Amino acid sequence: MLHVLAVFAAAVLFGTTGTSQALGPEGTTPLAVGAVRLAIGGTGLAIIAFALARRHRVRAERRGDAAPVALRSLTRPQRIRTLALMALTGVCLALYQPLFFMGTARNGVAVGTVIALGSAPIMAGLLEWLLTRKAPSGAWMGATALATVGVVLLGFGGEAAGAGTGGTDPIGLLGSLGAGASFAIFANAQRRLLDAGWDPFTVVGAMGASSAVIGIVALPFLDLSWLATPAGLTMGLWLGFATVSIAYVLFTWGLSGLTAATAATLTLGEPLTAGILGIVVLDERLSPLAIAGLAVLTAGLGLLAWGSRSRDPRPFAVEG
Repeated sequence: MLHVLAVFAAAVLFGTTGTSQALGPEGTTPLAVGAVRLAIGGTGLAIIAFALARRHRVRAERRGDAAPVALRSLTRPQRIRTLALMALTGVCLALYQPLFFMGTARNGVAVGTVIALGSAPIMAGLLEWLLTRKAPSGAWMGATALATVGVVLLGFGGEAAGAGTGGTDPIGLLGSLGAGASFAIFANAQRRLLDAGWDPFTVVGAMGASSAVIGIVALPFLDLSWLATPAGLTMGLWLGFATVSIAYVLFTWGLSGLTAATAATLTLGEPLTAGILGIVVLDERLSPLAIAGLAVLTAGLGLLAWGSRSRDPRPFAVEG
């Protein structure tokens, strides 16, 4: 149950992302905001996660427990494969940023976030099914079915008449779906590393470090004048530390006791949070159909949390 709560807490932090950008200064672009988020958050994530990984290793050695896997213990092909998977998580996190912000900018925070994260559990579950040859649990199927209905209702409902343009912009739709695909891939890549015996904090630290490098390399080519304003700096720090550094540590630790499909479904708490913030903070007046979608989505999350209480927490391995 603690793993469920950790992933859901991370999802709530993720859910503040679109609103934070919407409340930020004008003149930002999805690429610039994403690069700043990676540079700040990825660096903080790497520092925190690697420190926790070192502490975990020291404690394991003192207790005489089996130490987590280390690169020096692997053969050269295994080392290359491991580093490739770690780099893949950073690349996917980097791709997620501009795609997600493009979707929310064009379709609104509530609808854009719902499309991005609503597509993630379907893609993650199918990818995990393909890799493991094992179907997800009945609880996941039922919860995902409910959540998918909620996502569809939200997508078709959009904003109320006169309140906005709705969630049908095709470029924004592609951006949100691309963000969902990026999330699904890195969730499964992390699951593969965890199944191989890697410490969860090493996994998330590697993701933070590789994504931070990508973000830092991109910064000189972007207009960052907005970052010099109080609103811009506040937005950058929140998006970096809260929605990356802290959120991904919680998410990866929670993922260690869940399948990628279950974890991705729990992260539907992100569109739920984004929807609530969109309505309360940004005054995005959703239609009755969209509000019904939020209610159905909440029911799906409740079903998944309830089912996880009695479920064997050990994830099934991803076979190579």
